[in-house]
Amino acid sequence: MAYLEFEFDSKTLKRTAAFKAIIPYENFEAPYPTLYLLHGLGGSSSRWLHATNIRSLAERMGVAVIMPSGENSFYVDVPIQNGCYGDFGAYIGEELVQVTRQMFPLSTKREETWISGMSMGGFGAYRNGLKYCDTFGKVAIFAGAVHFYEYEREWVRTLGNTRGELMNFEPLDETENTDRNPRWLIGQIEKRNQHDGQDHFPAFYVTCGTEDPLLGANESLAKALKEAGASVIYQPRPGGHTAVFCNENLPDVFAFLNPQTKPRG
Repeated sequence: MAYLEFEFDSKTLKRTAAFKAIIPYENFEAPYPTLYLLHGLGGSSSRWLHATNIRSLAERMGVAVIMPSGENSFYVDVPIQNGCYGDFGAYIGEELVQVTRQMFPLSTKREETWISGMSMGGFGAYRNGLKYCDTFGKVAIFAGAVHFYEYEREWVRTLGNTRGELMNFEPLDETENTDRNPRWLIGQIEKRNQHDGQDHFPAFYVTCGTEDPLLGANESLAKALKEAGASVIYQPRPGGHTAVFCNENLPDVFAFLNPQTKPRG
């Protein structure tokens, strides 16, 4: 296995962008199924490496893992300074996938290209897994911070606005029917499915701690996905909004992903 850190000139973000990569080249044949793994609010991609067993799981299962820096963007376009901050959604769903496929022998198959994240990263996985549903075949959510359009406005503006993240979504009444809202994207894919008779939904695995204040939001979105016809495994588990909860449930996420990488002979 190789662990690498990269920087490149991102046209989407309009500056140098960094990401970390785990590549299981020693024991498995390429091309590798790939997991794009998104960190939470106030954190960085390093948290996955220091607080979870992602490296050992990726090595054992033969999965390449790409861990970008999302800053505090919620992985959407950040409306600061007339947009010069960049579009983190297009970065995750388009540019980063293209760049990493050029750098490494990654699978280009939709069914082997996945996205996951915790908290803010869970929102990013929900939103970009749906928006870029032709790229990502599976989406795994750890306690997604998807409360902005699921809970009462007062809760969102107080308890749900810990670091000023609400500025990425305000005014809520105007952005509710845009691609900032995963529920709106669910409706768009449902219409697309009805139009051409195909299933464009990724498969979803959603888990959240039963003591997590975001449990209700994740439950309601998982229900909306099921009602729209998506394949959804919704698995609440004991625990809170912590990295420990995430690490405890990582093996189940890999079981859901079910990588079929061939060992080297």
